[in-house]
Amino acid sequence: MDTQTSCSAAELHDYGAIAVSGSDARAFLHTQLTNDVEHLPAGQARYAGWCSAKGRLLATFLVVPQEEGFLLQLARELVPAIQKRLQMFVLRSKVTLADASAEWAQFGLWGAGAAERLRALGIEMPGSDLAIAQAADRIAVRLQGQQVVLFVRAAKRGEVQAALPQGDAAAWALEEIRAGRPHLTQATQDLFVPQMVNLERLGGVDFKKGCYPGQEIVARAQYRGQLKRRMVRLRAPQPLRPGQDLYSEDFAGQASGTVLNAAGGEALAVLQIATLESGAAVRIEPGGAALEVLPLPYPA
Repeated sequence: MDTQTSCSAAELHDYGAIAVSGSDARAFLHTQLTNDVEHLPAGQARYAGWCSAKGRLLATFLVVPQEEGFLLQLARELVPAIQKRLQMFVLRSKVTLADASAEWAQFGLWGAGAAERLRALGIEMPGSDLAIAQAADRIAVRLQGQQVVLFVRAAKRGEVQAALPQGDAAAWALEEIRAGRPHLTQATQDLFVPQMVNLERLGGVDFKKGCYPGQEIVARAQYRGQLKRRMVRLRAPQPLRPGQDLYSEDFAGQASGTVLNAAGGEALAVLQIATLESGAAVRIEPGGAALEVLPLPYPA
């Protein structure tokens, strides 16, 4: 059997990238993001968030070191506003920010044949989760197991696209949901501190690093037990959308949760911890069908 046939792939049009370059790029990102960039090795990616002064997430990133600096993967619709707002903090630093969404095409690969597909494209499967493998005009990041995100220079996009099976981006989104990886969009900006979307459980928050926007509030939520909401995975009988309100019986008459991401009949949603602890039914609308809470692949 050709193991490549068990690999699925899709071009990720909903994802964009900001390129951060210049001699101060590393130090700049270290002072802005929730994770440690100062000590990020060249062969390793990391999750991170960028917060407002109130500690609410404005974007979630996959931070990818590359030859010219760093790529920040985020929702494509957020790129212009996030780039503009980040630019306000550059001041006199030697840092250049650029929308690299058109420069780098992005593909998701998943399944048992992912390593063979990558090898056929001239790049080896990275050896561990969040490890990076680079070849000419392409960067592969192994997210988890056989899930890989592949960045390809625009000039080589057609060549790579032709070499991969043509899959559905919604199927990749479902893979992301089942892995418990949150992605902020315009509908969910400025609503959650990082822990509410489990970013620290993915290694996306460093509580020992120096200051960054909102750091005191993020630390307070971690150490003073003030977190009241958490992200869970749900199965829904009908399609959900980011930013949609959810309801539960223990919060009668008011919304008790918010959908973060949705695809393939499943969703990531931020719910009241009290609701989860009580086992109260979660519904799309008051009196509607109950949603099923599903497990996530990391400890609660």
